[in-house]
Amino acid sequence: MSETLHKTPLHALHLELGARMVPFAGYDMPVQYPLGVLKEHLHTREQAGLFDVSHMGQIILRGNDAAKALETLVPVDIIDLPVGMQRYAMFTNAEGGILDDLMVANLGDDTLFLVVNAACKEQDLAHLRQHIGSRCEIQPLFEERALLALQGPAAVKVLERLAPAVAKMTFMQFQPVQLLGADCYVSRSGYTGEDGFEISVPADKAEALARRLLAEPEVQPIGLGARDSLRLEAGLCLYGHDMDTTTTPIEASLLWAISKVRRADGARAGGFPGADTVFAQQQAGVARKRVGLLPQERTPVREGAQIVDAAGKVVGEVCSGGFGPTLGAPVTMGYVDNEHATLDTALFAMVRGKQVAMKVSKMPFVAQRYYRG
Repeated sequence: MSETLHKTPLHALHLELGARMVPFAGYDMPVQYPLGVLKEHLHTREQAGLFDVSHMGQIILRGNDAAKALETLVPVDIIDLPVGMQRYAMFTNAEGGILDDLMVANLGDDTLFLVVNAACKEQDLAHLRQHIGSRCEIQPLFEERALLALQGPAAVKVLERLAPAVAKMTFMQFQPVQLLGADCYVSRSGYTGEDGFEISVPADKAEALARRLLAEPEVQPIGLGARDSLRLEAGLCLYGHDMDTTTTPIEASLLWAISKVRRADGARAGGFPGADTVFAQQQAGVARKRVGLLPQERTPVREGAQIVDAAGKVVGEVCSGGFGPTLGAPVTMGYVDNEHATLDTALFAMVRGKQVAMKVSKMPFVAQRYYRG
């Protein structure tokens, strides 16, 4: 089985660090290190954690029509995205379902930099080529570049030792930065709810950079286990779990990610796949939506668990769930019928035939600490 798995440029380093490896999105990835998921999670919240996210797909779009072309595939303002900034976006299909979510940065010189999910990157590349390949140059960087995430309150202190300019960056800024002589792209963003950076680095320079960052006293290597619990506490969606082709941005509670200029009353309204469906749902509401749920006891509630009301009627399903180490309690997200989506609604999850009391909660479960300057 492991023969067929892809390896990131840091694979040998993970083994050297004692990581427990698991198959993930076609890659052999570290789920945890000897520190363990709980301590890795808390260390990221208190200091700085280094994540290997090189399995994700990096793609460059070039050409004076690239921004306009990309706007035909996402409900987001790309044309007016300032140089040196990035934005969260979604590829939608003709029914308004979500094909993938991604980050888009404007590098200037008619060049856009995309980061897409690992499991979707080949189909995303095909989607781009099919729909806008005649309008701009599309260059995948799947083999050429690795991706590291340095996350946590000490991340800026650590990275500015290598490149003092990063300290001036604010949330969602994106710029070319030299790190140990390597031409990198650095964004001040991440997937933990903490301040931090994502670093695109040439694949052959990734290990040296990772070792240098891990040599700093504040930094520990962090695996996929803690990455999942950190993003869950931050109320962030994981594609294929909390949203997919069967969910629209409105159902997924992602209306905030549809730029005002692209909404029904915006200057460039619609023009993306499924726009009519999305606008109709925005107007009329949806039958179900993604909500935060806090179990009222210690029992962890996992993905796939049915959600029922007091009468035992099924009203939804859990899409992500686990233990939140920062909260010291289980945390859950799920899709529930609209009439049960109000804050503080009492519901139950079915876990091994037993009802676990839960209540609808606001998200994020742990306050986000992005650096906005």
